[in-house]
Amino acid sequence: MRKLFSLCLAAVFTLALTPLAAHAATDVTGSWTGSVQAPDGGGGGGFTLTFNFKQSGTTLTGTIDGGQGDPLPIANGKIDGDKISFTVEFNGTTITHEGTVSGDQITLNSKSSDGNFPAMALTLKRVKAAAAQ
Repeated sequence: MRKLFSLCLAAVFTLALTPLAAHAATDVTGSWTGSVQAPDGGGGGGFTLTFNFKQSGTTLTGTIDGGQGDPLPIANGKIDGDKISFTVEFNGTTITHEGTVSGDQITLNSKSSDGNFPAMALTLKRVKAAAAQ
């Protein structure tokens, strides 16, 4: 009877912790880069965006740098399991980013609050730290 009770207790404990482990987020802290095509589809080609994320639990902060001025601060950032979301203010427009983290890659979908910027999909790759020499 005592052995059965111990097994049941162990099973309950394991099941209770499983949802927590399933929702534990991958730490996205660090630099991530992705290329964006010019909105007009030609002429200027594309440019690289660098996302500098800082994660604390489920809260995400950081900046986005496009190399054309000061980095834009990330607001309303959240991580829930493999889901990521945040907003950025640019020229009076709120741009919402939502995506999925998979290892060293983040797939983002972005859209603006007023339609002034076209919706876009962007794949980010984690920037590997330089090896110590």
